[in-house]
Amino acid sequence: MNSQLWRLLAIGVLWCSVRGEAQQLYGGPDLYRQYCASCHGLNAQGDGPVAAALKVKVPDLTRIAQRHGGTFPSSDVRDTIDGREAPRAHGTRTMPVWGELFNQQATYRLLAYLQSIQAG
Repeated sequence: MNSQLWRLLAIGVLWCSVRGEAQQLYGGPDLYRQYCASCHGLNAQGDGPVAAALKVKVPDLTRIAQRHGGTFPSSDVRDTIDGREAPRAHGTRTMPVWGELFNQQATYRLLAYLQSIQAG
């Protein structure tokens, strides 16, 4: 391999390593602020700075359990965050697919945070 290809490979490995380390350091609230708040808002009520520019109403994440009969649907929320298994029948996806970025522990911490902010 030529030296330029080796450099690109090294940068890629370093980037993956840094991304993985950052995810390990981030707690659920940190992950939320970094990846979700721009659309869902700092208080998770669907009023982030990007929300007004979107064609669909951004959901209030503090009312997920309320919309599901008082039970937080962890597996459904996890699947929504992940996004890689969205059924074709549901059409296009407005929310980014985070499953390619988040590892299992980061997803769990984000889920735990979302569950902790459910309105009573």
